[in-house]
Amino acid sequence: MAELLLFLAGLFAGVINVLAGGGSFLTLPVLGFYGLSTTVANGTNRIGILLQNISATWSFFRRKEIRLNDIIFVSIPTVLGAICGTLTVLSLPENVVKLSVGILFLIMSYFVLFSPKIWEEGRKSKSNRVVSFLVFFLIGIYGGYIQAGVGFFLIYALTMLEGFDIRKANAIKIFLTLLFTVFSLAIFSFKSKIELLPGLILGIGAFFGGYIGSYLNMMVTKKIIRIVVAIMMILSALNYIL
Repeated sequence: MAELLLFLAGLFAGVINVLAGGGSFLTLPVLGFYGLSTTVANGTNRIGILLQNISATWSFFRRKEIRLNDIIFVSIPTVLGAICGTLTVLSLPENVVKLSVGILFLIMSYFVLFSPKIWEEGRKSKSNRVVSFLVFFLIGIYGGYIQAGVGFFLIYALTMLEGFDIRKANAIKIFLTLLFTVFSLAIFSFKSKIELLPGLILGIGAFFGGYIGSYLNMMVTKKIIRIVVAIMMILSALNYIL
């Protein structure tokens, strides 16, 4: 029963993560129900994230939704930040991080809901490269630390700073997450903070969920994607704050 729940959680989270983000808010509690500690669940969850993003990224590249020119610059600070975040995961005050991230999600959800044009059409110009590098580095730190909800920050930065519309930002978000998850997972594994069996069960579900989500990302309108992002932001914020 627990194994079936892990698979279904991975499947649903894979779809949600590709369309918006926040799937880890489902998988982390399920891993806890399976009997893993918070830290081990945090590490084990990365297996599902990795497999989900492999299938989704392959699908996006195959359909030319992602181009190398779009990802080279933002990849570097995101990966560097994720390495730093993963290495310091045990020393950061989790309660403060959860509260502050929850508040940020609520603020961001307002702009997603009530400033639709910039999210659906993107910006005409990109922001200062120094600012972008710093922002993606900080996002990487957060992703390395807890992973859950990092897609929201990536979507926000990719639309507001890099000028992509929300559909393109979704695709690039998946690639960036795949990239830094490789490094984070390696560090968690080195520190023996991963349980392979539940991670693989979760990962198989997430693999298929990511593939399904990549096709849904192409089929649904930008407005629907934006609304899904906003809803998941609000639910995730309440999960952090309450």
